[in-house]
Amino acid sequence: MPDPAVARARSRELTGFLSVLQLSDSAFPSGRYTLSSGLETLAQTGRLTTPADPALLSALLRDHLQLAVAPSDGVGLVCAHRATSTPDSTDLDLVTRADARLTAVKLSREARDTSTRTGRALLRVATSTFGHGAVSDYARQVESGRSPGNHAVVLGVVSACLGVPRLESVAGELFAFSANWVAAAVRLAVTDHRTAQAVLHDARAVMAEAASDAVDKDVSDITSCTPFLDVMTMLHEVSELRLFAS
Repeated sequence: MPDPAVARARSRELTGFLSVLQLSDSAFPSGRYTLSSGLETLAQTGRLTTPADPALLSALLRDHLQLAVAPSDGVGLVCAHRATSTPDSTDLDLVTRADARLTAVKLSREARDTSTRTGRALLRVATSTFGHGAVSDYARQVESGRSPGNHAVVLGVVSACLGVPRLESVAGELFAFSANWVAAAVRLAVTDHRTAQAVLHDARAVMAEAASDAVDKDVSDITSCTPFLDVMTMLHEVSELRLFAS
């Protein structure tokens, strides 16, 4: 007979893993499929050929993960997750500080707007579907304007409430970003499905390292340093023809 305590622990771990799959699924109604994270401008300005060099795509994705997504959204998620000690108790001050700092390091208007738009979409689904007290408490903070509601911060609170371990939560966010990024490259016709999957496969070690680096950091560690990609996102704001929201 298997040990009941071991069986329960395995069940909790599996439930958390399934929650990561649900939250990182491109079908989850947060609107992240509308984002290209600067890829559209790179294509429009001719900086990406058709088809793009797979090595260049891998390098761009690596820079996104290591210099922007992990140290900003990843650490913001970590702080919100840490603040949600139980499904019914959240340190809202810590969550709000992480939320405000994350907004501050997003230099382009589009990046800020899309982060809060997708975050609020996730929050609406989580409030109505998952029904945890911490999620509702944070939702009231966002609705009242006391917290911006960035996607990564919302995801940190939701993941903690669903029993997803912190490291897996960050890794899930980095994977979701990467999967959406390569999907955008396919939609922009700068690569094909096979190459996109190869780029995503090659990025696994970068995701794992970046997630591990972010998992113990604090609000003051939320940073981002991708000036070239930031400029591409800013140029996207004034583009006359846009397929994506960023």
